[in-house]
Amino acid sequence: MAPTSTPQTPFGRVLTAMVTPFTADGALDLDGAQRLAAHLVDAGNDGLIINGTTGESPTTSDAEKADLVRAVLEAVGDRAHVVAGVGTNDTHHSIELARTAEKTGAHGLLVVTPYYNKPPQEGLYRHFKAVADATGLPVMLYDIPGRSGVPINTETLVRLAEHPRIVANKDAKGDLGRASWAIARSGLAWYSGDDMLNLPLLSVGAVGFVSVVGHVVTPDLRALVDAYVSGDVVKATEIHQKLLPVYTGMFRTQGVMTTKAALSLQGLPAGPLRAPMVECSPEEVEQLKIDLAAGGVQL
Repeated sequence: MAPTSTPQTPFGRVLTAMVTPFTADGALDLDGAQRLAAHLVDAGNDGLIINGTTGESPTTSDAEKADLVRAVLEAVGDRAHVVAGVGTNDTHHSIELARTAEKTGAHGLLVVTPYYNKPPQEGLYRHFKAVADATGLPVMLYDIPGRSGVPINTETLVRLAEHPRIVANKDAKGDLGRASWAIARSGLAWYSGDDMLNLPLLSVGAVGFVSVVGHVVTPDLRALVDAYVSGDVVKATEIHQKLLPVYTGMFRTQGVMTTKAALSLQGLPAGPLRAPMVECSPEEVEQLKIDLAAGGVQL
């Protein structure tokens, strides 16, 4: 049984978009995934996003995706929300992935904006609605126009919020003004999908984070959101400022690359990356060490 949800925090407050560990020869490392999932939940995550971009979902097969969700559920499904990424740029394929995730036992779905083919807003609406119609699981939209090429406009978010199973949005738009209007008008539970904006988004109505840096600083993220919710904005700001070197360092290059490097430095499951991703260079790893140390991360 997953942790209790509320309409305000349907997936909890602190979630990490988990990397997918691979073995040295590039195969799926299910044992490593279970150990990493347990580590992240022990650190304070309310939930984990599996098979997202940080999980290298473009390079894993449908069968691997299902195996990964199943393994993580077995490891932490009784004490954390396990949310399966099922978004593609093919509505039919996304529906298939959603139905498989539901059969596997996932607690919710993350559905990213269809990328590359740049559908109009009506196409986005029909896509998200079709995926939400396909299962009984709660859905978190994922708005990341820098990758998808198309934003989910506020009017479209408002329409989608009318669907009983579309309950949340992961916001990586990087626009606090548009976020403010969309939160006010849609009533969706809002999750920061841009770590540098975790605290600013809380200030305009977000309820929590879907984080990449949560791989290394979940206790700090938990302390930040708890302080903010309790009204201690000064403490929340102090934590935000402490984490600035981590936010910067983890995104000097592609986030999954630095995350796997950081996990390897800590002796946690990560493994290699699948092409076209590549491992961080020695110079990038040295800079990452400097950035993490400046943010108080023990390596």
